[in-house]
Amino acid sequence: MIELRDFRVFADLKKDDLEKLSSMIRHIDYGADELIFMEGAPAFGFYLVFSGAVKVVKRSAKGKSQILKIVGPGGMLGETTLFDKTVHNAYAKTLVPSKVGFIERGDFFYFLERHPKVIFRFFERLSLELKAFQNKLAERSYASSKERLARLILALGKLGIELSRGELAEMAGVSSKTAIRTLGELESRGIIALENRKIKILKEDYLKRLVEPFSLPVDSSTII
Repeated sequence: MIELRDFRVFADLKKDDLEKLSSMIRHIDYGADELIFMEGAPAFGFYLVFSGAVKVVKRSAKGKSQILKIVGPGGMLGETTLFDKTVHNAYAKTLVPSKVGFIERGDFFYFLERHPKVIFRFFERLSLELKAFQNKLAERSYASSKERLARLILALGKLGIELSRGELAEMAGVSSKTAIRTLGELESRGIIALENRKIKILKEDYLKRLVEPFSLPVDSSTII
């Protein structure tokens, strides 16, 4: 499990300031596949992921799901509603047992008034995430299903996160049938090995050559 000082947005804080901020955080332990917040629910603050992994999912009116991002230790959840004070536009659910910290909006704003440098760090991260989503939108236009899946396999491997084939399809924006067929092809060619939910990368260089040079990373904690 990481500590508060390991979060990039709080990198400029001194020890005493970190302790003040830490006193505002309510730590919550979640099991695997537990809901942290619901889509459409009022947002009263934001969350910090100290351990585990969480998926943020948008559901359409017809019931289709799209995984927007996966957040690991050092990442944030619900931060997009912090300043506009609206409802959550997606839901967050744990992939594995996770420890999450919640900071109430009013407490955090009180802290920001006294530590304005954190605001710049906060907006820096939001800006990086916005650029990553813009690049992912472009990726959807002219990257093949195989290229999109290859990028995700590489990113998930770095964080050690396992997804089902259905979840991988949701995140890549392809059908489950396409994901299963593509993964089967990569396995038959000895590029990856499949064992239940686990994808073992056997030929990383091949996958890297498949991937278009989109700049999608926000930081080491987040996959988009």
